[in-house]
Amino acid sequence: MNELLAALFDPNIYFFRYALLTGIFASLPFGIIGTLVVVRRISYIAGAISHCVLGGIGLGLYLEKAVGVTWFGPMQGAVLSSLLAAVVLALVSRHARQREDSVIGALWAVGMATGLLFIARTPGYVDPMSYLFGNILLVSRNDFFFVLVLDVVVLGLVGVFYHRFLAVCFDEEFSRLRGLRTGWIYLLLLCLTALTIVLLVRIVGIVLVIALLTLPAAVAGSFSQNIRQMMLLAVLFCVGFVVTGLGVSFTLDLPSGPIIIVIAAIVYLFTLLGGRVVTAFRK
Repeated sequence: MNELLAALFDPNIYFFRYALLTGIFASLPFGIIGTLVVVRRISYIAGAISHCVLGGIGLGLYLEKAVGVTWFGPMQGAVLSSLLAAVVLALVSRHARQREDSVIGALWAVGMATGLLFIARTPGYVDPMSYLFGNILLVSRNDFFFVLVLDVVVLGLVGVFYHRFLAVCFDEEFSRLRGLRTGWIYLLLLCLTALTIVLLVRIVGIVLVIALLTLPAAVAGSFSQNIRQMMLLAVLFCVGFVVTGLGVSFTLDLPSGPIIIVIAAIVYLFTLLGGRVVTAFRK
């Protein structure tokens, strides 16, 4: 514990402070958007979007290092590819429901393949493992401010369209009959999910992104009576998972992303078992 506190205040280990602050501030959209994803049951769509992110990251790396486009890097590429994937999936879910699973599978695979091809053609050595499994310790000052901007965008839009999101998540057909333009609201939800996934990729990587998007909300759902409580608790649980995971990974010298997910999964497992035990005693 003392070593961890010393690292936080050590001026030579500034990247550890950026990692901790990024994890805390990114937990806000993780918990809020994760709650909507769990309630709407679109985790499989979020998974497809997350794997498309690698295509944008690869494009950003290629343009930055091979072409010399300094204003378009991996993060900008991740945002672009995730938003495009969200638009495509929203259109498919509305107009081609019978082929939705096929399109999701295709985007899932093509996004990964395209990203790996761009990375292969990028000059120098690029380790795809940091993108696939995350490394929050690589977060820079620019990445941290980028997270803050995305936080403002995500939280602002959720605040404005909160009740419409709830209507689409709980009873989309009834909302459509009442005159609500559910197509645009669903598209906006997927776009916000895409932006949140971009933040997640930096922390736990593309492969593990769905776990941190859904597990805090799933745990929070066991202790909540309404959506607002679920969102708040999901944010708090996510902060706890990230901070604890960073501390454990620093102490044991292990990768931070997998540690965060393992801790979240353990808490979720105990929550399920605890709920079953309580239900059994009540009977």
